[in-house]
Amino acid sequence: MATNSGAKPELRKPVFIKVVGLKPGTNGHTLTVKVLNSNAVLQKGRSVSQHLRSTRISECLVGDETGVILFTARNDQVDLMRPGATVILRNAKIDMFKGSMRLAVDKWGRIEITEPASFVVKEDNNLSLVEYELVNVEAE
Repeated sequence: MATNSGAKPELRKPVFIKVVGLKPGTNGHTLTVKVLNSNAVLQKGRSVSQHLRSTRISECLVGDETGVILFTARNDQVDLMRPGATVILRNAKIDMFKGSMRLAVDKWGRIEITEPASFVVKEDNNLSLVEYELVNVEAE
């Protein structure tokens, strides 16, 4: 019988990756990035439902010493993604938007403000500027 010594189950240590390692269609990423800028993206009143009207979305340019990528911040995330902040994105995923990658954190992940990072962001390697072509693979 296990004794109740207050020991917690061991959590797996997250594997931190760099921005340059992000690929289309992948998820479960943990990375530390600096927020370079944040631009509010307005909902153009496509929906009359009260729920969608209060949605806030910002596109934030985030990065590390290997490159930058656009991060889509939603609702409360917008307040955390302030220019100049260093954040840890946990369980982030890659969404595709018009053929380019966007980083996002859904309800299964989280954003944590952390100590200011010492790295210099490599701004001339923007992964969101790379356009990917959707290739349909037909089964025979």
